[in-house]
Amino acid sequence: MKVDMILSNGIVVTMDKRLEVFPRGAVVIKDGQIVAVGPATDLSGRYEAEQAIDCVGQVVMPGLINAHTHVPMSLLRGLADDLRLDVWLYGYMLPVEREFVNEESCYYATLLSCAEMIRSGVTCFADMYYFEEEVARAAQEVGLRAVCAETVMKLPTPDAASYDESLEYCQRFIAGWKGHELIVPAVGPHSPYTCTPEILREMARLAQEYDVPLLIHLSETEGDVEGTRQLYGCAPAFCLDDFGVLDSKTLAVHGVHLTEEEMELLVQKSVGVAHCPTSNLKLASGVAPVARMLDLGLKVGIGTDGPASNNDQDMFEEMRLAALLAKGTTRDPKAVPARIALTMATIGGARALHLDHITGSIEVGKQADLTVVDVDVLHITPKFDLSVDNIYSRLVYATKSADVRHVLVNGRLLMKDRELLTVNVDTITAEVQRIADRVNVFLMRREESLLDKLVAIGGLEWKETFEVQVKGSVEDEAVVMEGLIHPDISAVWSPSVRDQYDAYLLFADASQGCIRHREDNVVREEGGVPESIRTLTLTGSGSEQEFDNSVLLSRSRFTSKADRTLRFYCEYFEPDSVKEVHKHRQRWHIRYKGVQFAVNLDRLTKPAHEGAFLEIKSRTWSKKDAEQKALLIGELLDVFSVDRESLLKRDYVDF
Repeated sequence: MKVDMILSNGIVVTMDKRLEVFPRGAVVIKDGQIVAVGPATDLSGRYEAEQAIDCVGQVVMPGLINAHTHVPMSLLRGLADDLRLDVWLYGYMLPVEREFVNEESCYYATLLSCAEMIRSGVTCFADMYYFEEEVARAAQEVGLRAVCAETVMKLPTPDAASYDESLEYCQRFIAGWKGHELIVPAVGPHSPYTCTPEILREMARLAQEYDVPLLIHLSETEGDVEGTRQLYGCAPAFCLDDFGVLDSKTLAVHGVHLTEEEMELLVQKSVGVAHCPTSNLKLASGVAPVARMLDLGLKVGIGTDGPASNNDQDMFEEMRLAALLAKGTTRDPKAVPARIALTMATIGGARALHLDHITGSIEVGKQADLTVVDVDVLHITPKFDLSVDNIYSRLVYATKSADVRHVLVNGRLLMKDRELLTVNVDTITAEVQRIADRVNVFLMRREESLLDKLVAIGGLEWKETFEVQVKGSVEDEAVVMEGLIHPDISAVWSPSVRDQYDAYLLFADASQGCIRHREDNVVREEGGVPESIRTLTLTGSGSEQEFDNSVLLSRSRFTSKADRTLRFYCEYFEPDSVKEVHKHRQRWHIRYKGVQFAVNLDRLTKPAHEGAFLEIKSRTWSKKDAEQKALLIGELLDVFSVDRESLLKRDYVDF
């Protein structure tokens, strides 16, 4: 019988249901499929091959399956490391993605990742990113098998201004690639906490209508879990079940903080899980309970996650780490043996992605997605054959990605003798570096400016350019009440009562200004629940001008909603010091001679200070108007009987 190719005389590790291993075996390929596998002596005379590859001293095994990655993020490899997930994501990845991620960058970065994965024995990967059309185009040009999921979330993304646009893009993408021999289009709602119920329901509907996989991040960090509980009132997996997400060909990525009940639900729903050990460790997300997942019967694959959070896509490294982590966390050396680790990286990944009918093992009728590994090398010497498990130990604990010799997908050689046959590495690296150089300039400029860093994380509001204010201590609060009924004060709005918790982020270079994080708890009615308002304000350094009576004119106020933790902002802005000021404030808005002012009566609790302080302030876009208001503030000092000797030329943070 004439065939296309025979790989013979190597150790054939099939990863089939019986985990057959042929010490001197052969794999026969025709029209991209495996037509025979077994001992080389049994097959040698039965087939006439156009191409024969002698695999003496090598292992012929199923190609590795990278069950989760973001391949275009190879563009961002090494950009911002050793940061918490939220700082890494919101402070660096998302701002750079908004600026630089487009069709061109996704295409070239995908080619770079494909070259890297081929060299480490990967034949199939599952991707979640933007412009997934370009990811699919690059993967099929190179010849890799891929599950490509278009990411959808409630936030604007590089390829869509709204989730409606993302959904339309996703639907067009799926319709265009459905049925491709290498590319499996998929839907990718980012995570429960970055989506809305409408997005999750629509993604589930789309996946089921087109019968394609659905990929979603699930319980990666404790913060993710808490955020989901706050949004939906239940654990993340049960939330997804409520919206029909688990009724698709679903792959849940990470699962670090899944509960026992959630894992049992995923088993019941036949959901796959992608375990990403290196990324979870690097971002300090935790360690997924993989041994327990396997005990319960979950379909678990292994993924590298994106090159920006790993920072490589080396599946041999991931296999080894997956086995070792499980042993260390359970204190059981048998928790995930080498055989199971290799299973997760091959047929286990195929099952998790619902592709085990196509790939993941060396069996007749499956596509010829194969990796050939040289085991006749120094670091895998000597060799023992006490049991069949010895070969798995060699592959998981001793083999390196550099030992991969040949890689085939659909029977097509993508790499032979370490030479990439479908990728021009020099061209790709040059194009990616060209884009990366622009990213580097962008970030270097941004890091020099607090304003640019504030703009990068979004939500910026430019307040009035000028602020005039004065503050002084008052002996008797009654004089403030008396001042409010002065005949020149024509209107007094009802006072608000609030507790303010300020944290000032201070910098050695005072010219940068100061960042103030404020939690403003406003009590609207007596006994009511405080309304908490969080803001982030950038102020310029020092005062613009000082008038008589210590009235100060300052400028450059930029304010944004503080929708993240104080810890996030400290790690993101990296101040030289942080000072806290807590105060109880009563505020009135008044009109004096037709001009509006804010009058604050403050009591400091941190740093503790006896007595109270009166603050009068107003804002404007006009410097001339600010000067006129400064004169009126001087008059108001007399209205409120403020002793000029009590006036302060410093702010509370300077106490």
